Amino acid sequence: MPGKTIDHAFTATSLTSASTDPTFAGALSFMRRRFSKDVSGADTVVWGIPFDAATSNRPGARFGPQAIRRASAIFDNDPQYPFGRDLFAAMPTVDYGDCLLDYGNHEETPTTIEREAASLISNGAFLLTLGGDHFITWPLLKAHVSKHGPLALVQFDAHQDTWFDDNRRIDHGSFVARAARDGLIDTARSIQIGIRTHAPEDCGIRILYGYEVEEMTADQIAQTILSHTQGAPSYLTFDIDCLDPAFAPGTGTPVSGGPSSAKILSVLRKLQGLDIRGADVVEVAPAYDHADVTAIAGATVAMYMLGLRAERLAAES
Repeated sequence: MPGKTIDHAFTATSLTSASTDPTFAGALSFMRRRFSKDVSGADTVVWGIPFDAATSNRPGARFGPQAIRRASAIFDNDPQYPFGRDLFAAMPTVDYGDCLLDYGNHEETPTTIEREAASLISNGAFLLTLGGDHFITWPLLKAHVSKHGPLALVQFDAHQDTWFDDNRRIDHGSFVARAARDGLIDTARSIQIGIRTHAPEDCGIRILYGYEVEEMTADQIAQTILSHTQGAPSYLTFDIDCLDPAFAPGTGTPVSGGPSSAKILSVLRKLQGLDIRGADVVEVAPAYDHADVTAIAGATVAMYMLGLRAERLAAES
């Protein structure tokens, strides 16, 4: 097989090169991107945060980054559907690996995440983070807001995550309330999609409940997001439990009555007009998964986020 290599995560000759690894073999970086702690020259950085100590129900999302990377091998460097392009040809991308956290000292976790995220985006790189439970979005937001100013939050989720927070809790159900209270997010332009639980307050954020998502078309949902955010710089966070457990069983707090992966992927595809400054996919817990269904959904959501980035760069060039 002349001219072909394996283990592209280590043997890549550039940040834009396509891999030739078989889907069933080779080093499992996200979509075979080169593993590197050197992000110079990279437009986009993929990063894992294997943390789940904030989970209120079933733990295991610390294994999410591994599972998502493994599932992403199915994207075999053909033009990526539905974008019809090699996402990386004009979008140099590295997989930075994972955040190193002290499992016995959770009080240091938010500072560690925020500091490393701030370093990664300091030179203008777009950061796509693989979680981990949803607490990680709190320090990620702080890092992004330090760079970009307050952001509109676009949150796909079954939960509002607006529960009481005393500013010290390590809790995956309160980061939105804390972000709203501290002015990190523009609540008037923030929106939550797929909510199927009730919390004590909505913090002034627009909610599309699960039954509304069921009754609306993908185009209607996308247009609601775009009109509500009004072109504001945005942070896109995707809790995999936004999807119905039929499509994402491998998560810590599954809630029935959610949308299909096909419908929500169609929504994401229609968000070309959203000014995404950072993004994450969280709450994939592979111990509760079946046949990698949830991991594949998480990897596909992440790929769509990169697809939107690639299209934006192409439009700006």
